Amino acid sequence: MHRIAVEAPYRLDFTVAILRRFSTNVVDVTSPSGAYVRAFPGGAAPSAVAVRQLDATTLGVSFDGLDVDVPRDIALVRRMLGTDARAPRFERAARAIPWLDTIVGATRGVRAPRYATLWEACVNAIVFQAVSLFAATAVLRRIIIALVEPIAYDGATVYAFPPPDVVLAANDATLRTAGLSFAKIAALRAVATALAEGRLDEPMLEERSTADASALLCTIRGIGPWTAAVILLRGLARIDQFPMNDSGVARLIASLGGPETDLDALLEALGDERGMLYYYLLLGRLMASGEVDTTTTPPWSSTT
Repeated sequence: MHRIAVEAPYRLDFTVAILRRFSTNVVDVTSPSGAYVRAFPGGAAPSAVAVRQLDATTLGVSFDGLDVDVPRDIALVRRMLGTDARAPRFERAARAIPWLDTIVGATRGVRAPRYATLWEACVNAIVFQAVSLFAATAVLRRIIIALVEPIAYDGATVYAFPPPDVVLAANDATLRTAGLSFAKIAALRAVATALAEGRLDEPMLEERSTADASALLCTIRGIGPWTAAVILLRGLARIDQFPMNDSGVARLIASLGGPETDLDALLEALGDERGMLYYYLLLGRLMASGEVDTTTTPPWSSTT
């Protein structure tokens, strides 16, 4: 087992809950033993990783597969689980907003996660365009199950996220049966082609300001300002981004903060780390539904 040091407070369970969104997620999985399990596409076959929080400042990481590159995969785990991500200005600003401070306090130690790749961020953002979270999650699940074979690790069944070439090779009938519109199929193929041709990649976005990175993304068919904001937030950890004009977000704010909550004023108060609000709204929904339990002691407490 490899170990990753994290700065306390850190909560793997809450951070993974943001990555998963729903318990039906087949890519980001929690095993029966409580580990976070993920499969990564590989050359010969997918490799798998299981991550556990051993104590307040240590994650334990185990690998399985033929294509394991430990330094590469450790870096990917750190990226996805936000081990080096902090948002102190957001936390300070949240203290002045009682309903938000309640969620932040209850989930202390959560970090902003990131998708494993720019491609995965783009696919998720496009699939989730203009539909409910529940519907989009079901569509994405059907796409993944249709395109890749599952693997078993740590008692869990997990699917590697399908890479661009697999989606490009899929026929329209398969993607339509999964629930994608022709417009979204075209958008996914446009992104896959741009990545393959080198017209889009993560370093291009990383070296640009948020505004310029958004403008570059918006040159790709099917990506507009909302989709670009989601890609930058969830794929590149640009927490200065908050996806506007999102009906699901509006409903969550009304539910958690009250119908009188002024989103523009709220975002202004949260400043340049406002994107963290997106994650805490998701956590607030998961807390309300009982999918995230903040009343229990940290999972590693019983083993230390």
